[in-house]
Parts: sequence; structure tokens; C-alpha cells
Amino acid sequence: MATSPWKRKTTVPRRLTEPAFHLDRDSPRPLTVQLSDALRRAMSEGTLAPGERLPSSRAFATQLGVSRTVVTEAYQQLYAEGWLEGRHGSGTFVAEREAPPATGHTAPPPTRPPEARTSTPRPSRRRVRDQGMVDLRPGAPWVRDHDRAAWRRAWRHAAEHPPDDDPDPFGLPRLRELLAGHLRRTRGARIGPDNVMVTRGTGNGLDLVGAALLGAGTRAGVEEPGYQKARSILAARGARVVSCPVDQDGVLTERLPRGLSLVHTTPAHQYPLGGRLPIPRRERLLAWARENAAMVVEDDYDAEFRYDVSPLPALYGLDPERVILLGTLSKTLSPDVGIGWIVAEPALLERLADVRVDLSDRTSVPVQAATALLLERGDLDRHLRRMRLEYARRRRLLIELLHTRPTGDTAGLHVMLPLPEHAVAPVVAEASERGVLVDDTTRASHGAPSVHGLILGYGSAHPTDLRRACAVLNEAIARHA
Repeated sequence: MATSPWKRKTTVPRRLTEPAFHLDRDSPRPLTVQLSDALRRAMSEGTLAPGERLPSSRAFATQLGVSRTVVTEAYQQLYAEGWLEGRHGSGTFVAEREAPPATGHTAPPPTRPPEARTSTPRPSRRRVRDQGMVDLRPGAPWVRDHDRAAWRRAWRHAAEHPPDDDPDPFGLPRLRELLAGHLRRTRGARIGPDNVMVTRGTGNGLDLVGAALLGAGTRAGVEEPGYQKARSILAARGARVVSCPVDQDGVLTERLPRGLSLVHTTPAHQYPLGGRLPIPRRERLLAWARENAAMVVEDDYDAEFRYDVSPLPALYGLDPERVILLGTLSKTLSPDVGIGWIVAEPALLERLADVRVDLSDRTSVPVQAATALLLERGDLDRHLRRMRLEYARRRRLLIELLHTRPTGDTAGLHVMLPLPEHAVAPVVAEASERGVLVDDTTRASHGAPSVHGLILGYGSAHPTDLRRACAVLNEAIARHA
């Protein structure tokens, strides 16, 4: 069983702490954000020590002269990030950190060669729709409600760019500038256009990183269970791919092996379990990377869509020298757009650009120009806000309708539905026979799954289809589980 990154030492005496903070009511930053930032900084710097008890939300609100809601929401955010922990009937405490492991690293399970893996062919999404089935496989957004006027305007603008026989391997300068601004606003990344390379998506970006940093004899880590395409891409670049175990919060840093050139991770919304990596574990991950001279490839999977709690800043901002950030607009707009990015230090991007030229790899200039206009006019931000609300409604509907409570539902467009091992295959088979297509953890695992259940994507399903699918799944689960 995985060990928790936090120890609960109930025998240690706790003292009530009354931290003194100044909240600026004239600042444009909300009071809740100011308070959570101040508490986070105090805990990071040691002003608030692990184990100290904080005032009740009512007492703290009185002390600060703010509404109780301000304090409650700040506490909730810090609970979600792992900075605070609660005791029933005892109050709110600064979470205690676990000491880094003093012994050697646990050896990872042996990997199977790619040829040993077998998998059932997956029908295309178009074919599934044509057959009248409900497709709850993860990875697809809703693409039928774009602002058509904005879309047409963007492509008229793209048509003004003549074909280029020697496109810039870094991408259009204007799009790089706009993406840097977008990531500063949405992901807290303090970057400029020199830190951005425009790609065709995260797969393309990971392949370029692999081509630049890997080769025969190198070792690369991939989460287990995790994103199997990452395993395939890195193996194709000559690396020996090593499985890195995860728990409900993300990659287990204490079980990361030595000798990796890089590790691929999804800290914003781990695929498929759905957790997000807490701040203390992020710090341990970066400490491991520095100790082992390894790179962390941060796949910013599902970071755009967050429910109940605000997103954590990108891991890249904590250590730009050791992190490469990959992102895409495939979930925000459509996989068909084919725009993504690599965020890294300029010297590394220069190296990636040389590799890109050697591979004759490029991103369509007209597509870049259209995307730039969508960003410049605010059309992309408006679409993102609209879809956040829509996906939140679908997520809430799915949770209300399913009789089994899913996990990993605080972000993204999929949830994990835990099931007994013996029930997974028959539930998947019965659902398919009754017109509902779902994935299970087998597809996200290298070898026998260590976690069992269904992975349900709700991004591309109409609410009416979600109701039908949940009824089928509830009946199948009741019968087999």
C-alpha cells in the first residue's frame, strides 16, 4: 500500500496559532486569493509550522475583519492542495510533512516489450456515433457549439497568410507571444515568447523532446497506470521505459528510480485516476529531478477544466531548469485544430528547433494564424469560460445519476469509477451490447492493472446520452458487482 505524503501525529501537542496578515481591500485581487496566498507563503517559509492549529473560520474572520466566507474558501483551497488537514471535532491544522526516505529506491516492476502487449481494436468515434452508441471513452471534448462567426473570421484571417517554404520551427512570433500571455494568466507561468515553441499537440511535443534528450541506453519514466501513448512515443525514441507507480494523488515520488533521463507526469489531473499532485509532493519531485540530473516532462493534461477548487500553477514555474511543460488546445477547441506548445528554457528550445528542422517537422502556418486571431480577440477565452460551465453541468449530472461514486472528478473531462476486479470485464461487455462504449483501466496499464474500474469520459456526450448511459451502467454494475 502506498504511503501518504503526510503523517498524522495525533500525540504531538498542538497549539492554537493566530496568524497576523494584512488584506488589501483596494487590491483587484480577491480577498480569498490574498488570504490563501499569505497562508501558503507562511507555511512554505516555516512561519506556520507543521502541526500548528489555526483559528476557526469564524474566529479568523473576526480577527481579519472579513466575512467568514473569505476564510472558509481559503481553507478549502488549502485543504485541496494538501497544505492543511482536519480532525473531526478538533479543528484545522497545518499538515505535517513526511521526511524524505533515507533508504534506497524501490525497484520498479519490469516492463514488458511493446510486442507483448495486446489490445482490442477500438472503433472510431464517428463509427460509434453512426451506430447510435453512446461513447463515454475519455479524451474527446464537445466540438459542436463553437462561435461560428469567430471561427469563420479566424480562417478568413488565416487565408491572408501565403504559403511559406521555410516556416519558423519555433512557430509564428505573434502566436508565441499570445500563448505566453495565455499561459501567464491561466497557468501562472512567468514566461515570454522566447520560452514557447508551437507544436501540433502534446504527442508531437513529447516526440520532439524524446528525439532531443533520449536514445539507445537511456531510461524514461511513465506513470503506471498512465498515458500509454507517452510510453509508445518514448520507446520509439530508443528509451527503455520504466513504470512509475501512482496513487490517488499522482506519482509516488518516493518510488521514483534513479538513472532516469526524464519522467513524464500529469500533475494537473493524473490520467486515469484523476488526482492532482499536492504541493509538497511537487517539491519532492523537483528535488528528485535535481538530485538525478533528470528532466520532468509536465503534460498539462486537463488543466483547463477545474471544478470546486482553483487550479494549481504549472509545475514549470517552480523550477524552469528542470521542467518541460507540454500543452494543447485539443480539449479547449478540438483535436482537429492541431495546435500545442512546449514551454522550456530558450537554450533547450534552440536544441529542439534543430531537431525539428532535421526531422522536417512543422506546424501549419494557416492554423497558427487562425489560432492567433482567436486568442487576440478573446474568442478562445470566451469559449473556454462557456465550456467550463457546460462541462461542470455534465460532470454534476454524471455524479448524480451514477449509483457508484466516481473519483478524480475535480478536474478534466473524465472520472474513474472503481469496481471489483471480477466485475470490470462483464460490465464493459454488457454496456457495449446495450449501446454504451466505455474504457477500463486495462488500457492505461502496462501489464496487469493495479487499479480496477471504468474510465468514463463525459466531454463529448450530450446530457440525454449521459442519462441513458448511466442507467445502463447502473444496471450492469448491480448485476455483476
